[in-house]
Amino acid sequence: MDLTAYRASTSEQERTDDLVRLMPSAGEIALDIGARDGHFSRLLAERFGTIVALDLCLPRFMLPKVLCIQGDVTKLSFSDKSIDFILCAEVLEHIPPDLLPLACNELQRVCRGKLLIGVPYRQDLRLDRLTCSHCKKKNPPWGHVNQFDENVIANLFKNSAIEFISYVGHTRAQTNILSAFLMDLAGNPYGTYMQDEPCIHCGKKMPLPPPRNLTRKILTRLAIFARSLTRPFKKERAKWIHVILHPHYLKDTK
Repeated sequence: MDLTAYRASTSEQERTDDLVRLMPSAGEIALDIGARDGHFSRLLAERFGTIVALDLCLPRFMLPKVLCIQGDVTKLSFSDKSIDFILCAEVLEHIPPDLLPLACNELQRVCRGKLLIGVPYRQDLRLDRLTCSHCKKKNPPWGHVNQFDENVIANLFKNSAIEFISYVGHTRAQTNILSAFLMDLAGNPYGTYMQDEPCIHCGKKMPLPPPRNLTRKILTRLAIFARSLTRPFKKERAKWIHVILHPHYLKDTK
């Protein structure tokens, strides 16, 4: 993915602006989960004394006040209540479902101040999915294996108080069972194949789909038609939900 073009898009700027608006104005230590290119670490450095930029692979950027480390959100190496502010945006949707509760518990454990979560809101994971050319299995778009709404977030962060919820963007993007089935038969030619995320099943880089034969072209057209039948009835929703939480996981019992 071209991160420069992605960051410059209107929708991404809107998402970034909202996350920045929800960040504390100052603090000692901030943790940027899934730091990638350091975009948010740079913004956090304007407000905090020290920023820890964490990703599964060691981040390769260098910024003043930013310490880059390799780490896993499901097993953080920080001590209890050691971080003033944690930003975790565009991360939790990628965590394997069986490990997601562990990640959320770890975020609550190490946070002594506020925790800001950003995830897609009620995303239809059948739409724009992919078929891996290596293992022939279906993949959700962008490697998103989890769906979120207010209740899901509340259940994952039971040891935290929700202080504020913000909704960003708007979309009506959604499909239906018949259209998704037909698109699967067609090999999902319109999936997000330019993504960086590998196949969630075999772990290999997702190549572009092979050229469609006549049968698959017909199936694609039928899938698009089936989706158009229910499009007028789909309600508009936000693209992302941003939630500020205050963990009380280690609340004193004295």
